[in-house]
Amino acid sequence: MKIRSIFRPKATDIYKQKKTWKRWLFVIALVIVSISLWYTNSLVRKIAEDERGKITTWANAIQQRARLVNYTETFFKQISAEEQERAQLLAEATIKTVQSDIDDDISYYLKIISNNTSIPVILSDDKGNIREAKNVNFDPDTVPVMTPALLEEFSTYPPIVMDYYSGNYIYFYYKDSKLFSDLKVVLNDLVQSFFQEVADNSASVPVIITDSTHRNIIQYGNIDSTLIKDSVFVRNTIQSMASNNEPIEIDITGQKTFIYYQDSYVLTQLRFFPYIQLGIVSLFLLVSYLLFSIARRSEQNQVWVGLAKETAHQLGTPLSSMIAWVEYLKGQNVNKETIDELQKDVNRLSTITERFSKIGSIANLKPENIVDVIYHSVDYLKTRTSRMVIFEINPPADAIILTKLNYQLFDWVIENLVKNAVDAMSGKGKITINIVEDDQTVTIDVTDTGKGIPKQMYKTIFNPGFTSKQRGWGLGLSLSERIIRDNHGGKIFVKSSIPFKETTFRIVLTK
Repeated sequence: MKIRSIFRPKATDIYKQKKTWKRWLFVIALVIVSISLWYTNSLVRKIAEDERGKITTWANAIQQRARLVNYTETFFKQISAEEQERAQLLAEATIKTVQSDIDDDISYYLKIISNNTSIPVILSDDKGNIREAKNVNFDPDTVPVMTPALLEEFSTYPPIVMDYYSGNYIYFYYKDSKLFSDLKVVLNDLVQSFFQEVADNSASVPVIITDSTHRNIIQYGNIDSTLIKDSVFVRNTIQSMASNNEPIEIDITGQKTFIYYQDSYVLTQLRFFPYIQLGIVSLFLLVSYLLFSIARRSEQNQVWVGLAKETAHQLGTPLSSMIAWVEYLKGQNVNKETIDELQKDVNRLSTITERFSKIGSIANLKPENIVDVIYHSVDYLKTRTSRMVIFEINPPADAIILTKLNYQLFDWVIENLVKNAVDAMSGKGKITINIVEDDQTVTIDVTDTGKGIPKQMYKTIFNPGFTSKQRGWGLGLSLSERIIRDNHGGKIFVKSSIPFKETTFRIVLTK
């Protein structure tokens, strides 16, 4: 006989359908989530590719700009060399003119001097008196001597000393032409703007530009200015950037610089977006499920309470009549033993009515000797159970274990467990009840030698309507769980079960 056949639910068993629906809903939810994640990831990958393309274009543009800057620097150096040669040629022409004899032809040198329309030149004697000035931004008549300001202005190149005659020296001062100076300013602005534009890039890429040491920051962009002051943050960021993208090495004006960059914050956030989306949806579904479960449980509780109180009310009227009939029969010479048995059943009905009336009400818990309560319940059930069922209770009847109970409701729980055990053993076997206490709890184990319970049904058997009997309603264990959980603040569960050997139900009460 297969284990599954032991607890074969009825055709109307809603729990089997519920479990099937749960599985299908889980599969459908999994498919929906998978499709959503796949589609979202596809969009993210596409956006990431576009973003990566922008970054690549940006990096290539940097290389092109660097080549342009370097070409401009090279061109500037060529102009500087030519400027130097012109100045030297002008100085030599001046020397030749000064040192020439009367018969020498100096027209060529005079032409060189006269053609100088850009290089600022000052001729002065050894005392600093200005003899001649050309292409300068002052009037020699108002400034007759070399002032400290002029000496500093013309200090870029050392003056050329010329022996005019018999130890009289002429000093030839010159500096870069205005055109050359303007070009130099433009070049410096070009280099500075290059680094600034790299930092303030349109691709929104975090950038750090360092010198050849990889530590000193020249410029940065798209990074919090407060964090850039943290050396540890900068070092870790540079390492992270270097691991993700090869730094761009650029030689600007003869100095190596390194441009570190990484994916934009938008792209980084997009990578985590599907998982954040899934987390939010999961949280929403979880909260919704909990709210619906609470509402459903509240509705079930109302149905239970209403049904129980209505049952107690319906039993009340015939029970009162039966009590009156018992009193009447006592005066009619009816066999006393018959009346006593009838009185027991009437008392039992009264107890059952009281049990139902207490469902949904605040249980009045009183200190009770749980050993005495269980012995009393079992003694009543023994007379209504097959003689082939053996009962064993530990500890003995004179033991005292006190805990707070509602006698009628807890007696109902023991009755349900014992009746289920007898049914599981088909009226033949052994039921063992062990009661153990510690400082905090009292534990009751009810063990039978019946058919056992499959492990996957340990929790299902406490659901209303679940039963293995053809004529059962499946309410006994569900009522027992509610009584222990709601009225006594305890727990009841299947501790263990071995097929065709034994099953143990455990009740844990707080002392």
